[in-house]
Amino acid sequence: MIAYITVSGMILAFSAALSWKFFQLAKAPRDMALRAVTLCLISAACSFVLAIPPFAGVIGSLGGPGAPRLVQNLLVLSMVYWLMCFYLYSAAADTASGNRRARREATLLAIAAIALTVTTAAAAGHDKGGNFRGANVHDPALAAFYLTANLYLVYALSMALRWTCAYARASQRPLATGLWLVAVSIGAMATSCAIRTVLTALLWQGRTVPPTVTLVSSLIIAIAVPLFLVGFSYPGVATRIAAERLRRQHRQMYRRLGPLWELLNEAFPEHTLDRTPTEQWRERLIPLGMHRRYYRRVIERRDGLVRISPLLAPAQQAQQDKSRWADDLADQLCTALHREQPRPASAQAVAVAMPSVQSLEDDARQLAELSDAVRRRVLAGSHQID
Repeated sequence: MIAYITVSGMILAFSAALSWKFFQLAKAPRDMALRAVTLCLISAACSFVLAIPPFAGVIGSLGGPGAPRLVQNLLVLSMVYWLMCFYLYSAAADTASGNRRARREATLLAIAAIALTVTTAAAAGHDKGGNFRGANVHDPALAAFYLTANLYLVYALSMALRWTCAYARASQRPLATGLWLVAVSIGAMATSCAIRTVLTALLWQGRTVPPTVTLVSSLIIAIAVPLFLVGFSYPGVATRIAAERLRRQHRQMYRRLGPLWELLNEAFPEHTLDRTPTEQWRERLIPLGMHRRYYRRVIERRDGLVRISPLLAPAQQAQQDKSRWADDLADQLCTALHREQPRPASAQAVAVAMPSVQSLEDDARQLAELSDAVRRRVLAGSHQID
């Protein structure tokens, strides 16, 4: 049951990560670094899925006992190759330079892949299949297979680890956090591959190796792969969480500004920035729709206050109790707007309800306090009527 939950969780995690990368790649199809990351995750996902017994059994029935091991290792080598390509393209001055370096690394990958295929074919007559713990590494062909795979992995992972640490030191959170997680996972995988290289050489020479050491190397890989996926996914997930938190804050501020918006919009409907009717459902489905409505409402309300400010400024300047500025200004505002002619005479506009720090968010909070005061005044008026 635990194994089933683990496998299902990993498949779900790979699906989510790949969906996000496909979405990013669709928006930037010429981004070679992003393409390399996507191919790296595809290789990792295929390596994990094809190692599951039902799929491994099908591959074994078609290609022989050693075929599942060959396919999985080729995919793992492909994963670390594309991981290196990500850094090669990221550090390259242009795409052509990145392509040249990627082709040089592809030559080493091709040599390793050919060696794995040849050694698998050489061991076909007496290969019983299985993973590293179950394989007969005393056989020269299988020993050469694992030595080739692990040596290439140690090389590629060491190069990727060096670049990952360099990028992590130069990055800011949350990207730096994700890169450090990736660095830990890459370091763990490189350590496991180095251990397996030594174990393979010892077993090939007829030495005995404690089963615990082999088990530990397998456990390191089992932990490192999910950590690798988490590290790659962390920056995007953290960014989306932060974006959703900001969207929720803007939604709350948008609603708080409602009473002030209704009051000023009734008096100055010409200040509405977007008077073209749009479908509400479409506006709500657009990710940036909430931010657009929020900023529009803030700007519209500030324009309305600037318009009415000549009638409010004298009373506001005479006000001494700063703790009740919002309630007093709301009273003045409602009084001025409910005159028979609410439009002020042509006079110089003055600052009304201005925040101490000049920023859009601080301006919105100041307007929200005034809007809260307008809401309290409206509620108090309705209770008096009742």
